[in-house]
Amino acid sequence: MNESASVAPVDGSTAAVRSALTEHRAPDRLVVARGLFTGPTTRVKDDLYARIVKGRAHRERHVVHLEKGATVDTDTYFGRFAASYYQRWTTVTDVTVGFRHEADGHAVVALRGSDSGGNSRILSTTEIDGTGTATLSAKLDAYLDGGSLWVEFTAVDGALAVSELEWTVAAPSVIRPAAIAICTFNRADDCAETVAAIANDPTMASGIDAVYVVDQGSDHVSDREKFTEVAEILGDKLVYLRQPNLGGAGGFTRGMYEVSGINEHANLILMDDDILCEPESILRMNAFANVTTEPTLVGAQMLYLMNPEHLHVSAEEADLSKLKAGRWAAGSRHDINLLKKKQHRRVDAGYNAWWSCLIPAEVVAQIGLPLPMFFQWDDIEYGIRARAAGFVTVTLPNAGVWHADFHWKDRDDWAKYFSIRNSLIAAALHSDFDAKSLSKMMTREITQYLVSMQYGLAYTMIRGIEDFLEGPKVLEDGGQAVLAAIREERKRFPETVKHPATNIPGVRNSDLVTRYAGFEPDKSKIDLVLAKRAAYQWLGRTQHGVASIPVAEAHWWHVSLFDTAVITDASQSGVRVRRRDKETARELTARTAKLMKRFREDAASTQRQYRDALPQLTSRENWARLYGQ
Repeated sequence: MNESASVAPVDGSTAAVRSALTEHRAPDRLVVARGLFTGPTTRVKDDLYARIVKGRAHRERHVVHLEKGATVDTDTYFGRFAASYYQRWTTVTDVTVGFRHEADGHAVVALRGSDSGGNSRILSTTEIDGTGTATLSAKLDAYLDGGSLWVEFTAVDGALAVSELEWTVAAPSVIRPAAIAICTFNRADDCAETVAAIANDPTMASGIDAVYVVDQGSDHVSDREKFTEVAEILGDKLVYLRQPNLGGAGGFTRGMYEVSGINEHANLILMDDDILCEPESILRMNAFANVTTEPTLVGAQMLYLMNPEHLHVSAEEADLSKLKAGRWAAGSRHDINLLKKKQHRRVDAGYNAWWSCLIPAEVVAQIGLPLPMFFQWDDIEYGIRARAAGFVTVTLPNAGVWHADFHWKDRDDWAKYFSIRNSLIAAALHSDFDAKSLSKMMTREITQYLVSMQYGLAYTMIRGIEDFLEGPKVLEDGGQAVLAAIREERKRFPETVKHPATNIPGVRNSDLVTRYAGFEPDKSKIDLVLAKRAAYQWLGRTQHGVASIPVAEAHWWHVSLFDTAVITDASQSGVRVRRRDKETARELTARTAKLMKRFREDAASTQRQYRDALPQLTSRENWARLYGQ
């Protein structure tokens, strides 16, 4: 039985949300970004918001204080205005930046702009003194390929305080209703913190009509004291729902299901529960979506949670021919230190992950809801499907959230099942789906796992491919049964278990010898090297003893040289022990060969099955069934 509840009484809260999710009267000017001078937490460096170029200054969240002779500017990640994106995707033709000042003497303010190459220029200046307000404006007519705007303050002969900084544009005729949907599973503390970040920014929250928290876990976020406090702040805006664990796909889709059923012109912002939330990014995404020339998916960029000044990537796309997601879109910056480097070019995205992504209800009305994939590729497939229907995705720079660094997650995990199965489904739906090429590529990948003694990972991938070939029926329960099954099945493989580095079964500390990788094989000879490694593994012509290998060195072509390898887990919290097992390798090799023959034979018919089933799988009726409605 599905359990649904709300912090407020269900009927009252639902009625209040239905009443609130309507078009709103527009202001004279729309605030599209606020000037902030520090981050939401001390974990974040203030230089991501404002720079002290010279002299001395003191930064607060909404105010910056400059001493005599100091210069401060907002040529920073969160301080810049994304001029290029507004010129390309919105109806906006000019922008105004306004602020309040308290000057003890003479001060100078400059509005600066850059181009796609990062070259800067002064667009306008104003001189200020005393207490009051000032504005500077710029046309958005020279930024199509790239460029941003920012402001620079100089306290010439006295102290200067700047506050209430806002970037505004001409408002549309009406403001679209907006809601946030947060999906959570047993991350109650993290979720409560994220909702609190929203509630504690009253200016941003005033532009949000509803906040849905979809709780799929057994450790309920509603039991947290902080969440109770937040509920009192948000009042009828907060809708708390419980449902079975249907993964990220099921949790996020619940928000889309609820909001699109109320208003066909609403903006829904999907957010992970475990992010470090910058509330300003929500305001910026929602404002941008209100002035786009047509309904547009608007995503926030991902910054690394453990390295908060680093950008993951400017924008992403997928290569379905290689079943690869997270490819860097053309012109993207990747893993850059934002305190040292900037994104100058406009970069066009293929999709945006749902760590924070706005989806207009018009998209749902036209293409349906996401697929019940449980986890992995649900957001990617939806972005690809939306674009095919004419809805673009814009990954908005200067709107970011902090999310767990991907390279700290070990890939030898049950998630590989969903990754391979769902990538095949996406490719079947949206590509030519070349079975011969795909089977060759997947065989190579599985073989690499086998020679590097990752038998559990090879098995997990095989299971994902097998279930793909079973057709759409594998999505019937939203993934609940297979999640439990694949976790249980992986227990058969010893190397899937993480051990403390100080207590490795069957290995003495004195046995360990650290081995670093040599040069990577030439790409033109990869298959030859793989065949050689497989033969050596099969014949036992491997190096004896125990090799200790750091995770950064754990390439298949290196690990496969040994018959026992202790590999640091990507989380840096333990190690995995890989041991050569000829019988397991023989079993999985035979199973792979049989599977790939079946794949080449059945790929075309399986592709047709998924395409035929898409309307039903993504229908409100199907999701209502999964939700027990």
